[in-house]
Amino acid sequence: MAKSSQSLSDSDRRLVAAWGADCAERVLWIFEAERPADDRPRAAIARTRAYARGELDTAEEIRQRFAGGSAASEAKSLAAAAAARAAGQAAAICHMGAHALGAAAYAAKAIGLSAPDDPEAIPNEIRWQLKQLTAGMRTALLTLPPIGQDRSGPLGPGLLASGQLGVIIRDLQHGLDTELD
Repeated sequence: MAKSSQSLSDSDRRLVAAWGADCAERVLWIFEAERPADDRPRAAIARTRAYARGELDTAEEIRQRFAGGSAASEAKSLAAAAAARAAGQAAAICHMGAHALGAAAYAAKAIGLSAPDDPEAIPNEIRWQLKQLTAGMRTALLTLPPIGQDRSGPLGPGLLASGQLGVIIRDLQHGLDTELD
């Protein structure tokens, strides 16, 4: 079986996992304001960071990722659900590196939903996310196929490639090629 172009090497997945965790953690407050007793997204982010540091192996993290259930389905607001999904996407990076862009996209969506009267909320979040990338992270993410063009992973035609998430990921991928001030 051929490896998906969306997988990334183990070392690159660990590298972008730190960024995915940063993106998800930045919006965690949105979920926790609504469901303060639900620690599943925070635990997913902590596991993502442990994976990034090499403290968890891929198989162990994949098993734990599914044990917590979906906090997003229990959120009342769309913003809180998007924040929980950002954490879930971050936890999925151990399996496939392309989920890093999913974590960032859901985080930006959560910010936009939490500030509906601010048309700059999502673009500002995308700029912040791109500024957090190290050169190594940027290089790893640049190896991923453009969204919607490769069916072998989360960036293929489907949820991440459609609607607002697709627009955000396209903007992120475009920004990877651009040096930020």
